[in-house]
Amino acid sequence: MAADGVLTPLYEKSFTPAGLAVTPRLRARAAALAVPDRIRRKVVAGRMTAAWIYGCADSPERLSLLVDAKHRISSLRSARGCILHEVRLGQMDVVSIGGLLVTSPLRTAVDVALHVEADRALPALSLLLSQEELGVRLRLVTLAVEASPRVPHKKAALRKLDALAQAADVIPAQPSPPHAAA
Repeated sequence: MAADGVLTPLYEKSFTPAGLAVTPRLRARAAALAVPDRIRRKVVAGRMTAAWIYGCADSPERLSLLVDAKHRISSLRSARGCILHEVRLGQMDVVSIGGLLVTSPLRTAVDVALHVEADRALPALSLLLSQEELGVRLRLVTLAVEASPRVPHKKAALRKLDALAQAADVIPAQPSPPHAAA
């Protein structure tokens, strides 16, 4: 049916009807179906996987899943098609979308800045920042990275965020509407 144009591939064995608008909920559901049942409640989709779920990156080759340091990661190692990362997660770092736990837009932006190489991170960050409904602001992401104690790649993350700030300064501001004469 995909070859005939009736279905559009979404992720792995998930498809949508052709012409259907793909939403974060549909992407999260497709990702959830690729995560083994036994670990689905113990992991959180993060980094570029979360960016993809929010519509800000291409679909990942392998799902990037975060495991809170409170859980034992050794029991999850056999998850095929997934990359597991042991991290600390706060209550405000996780949301539920389409039957899958996903990092919040802010946590996603911070993680992408910290852990993804610049050539992939900058376009994803730019899209995360441009989607008003996600509520991600560059200054807030920068403050969150600066406040992160002793994390690897912090200086590189700040350079990426500075590059985004510089690019935003180059884009001309929209002119203000003319004021009506009194």
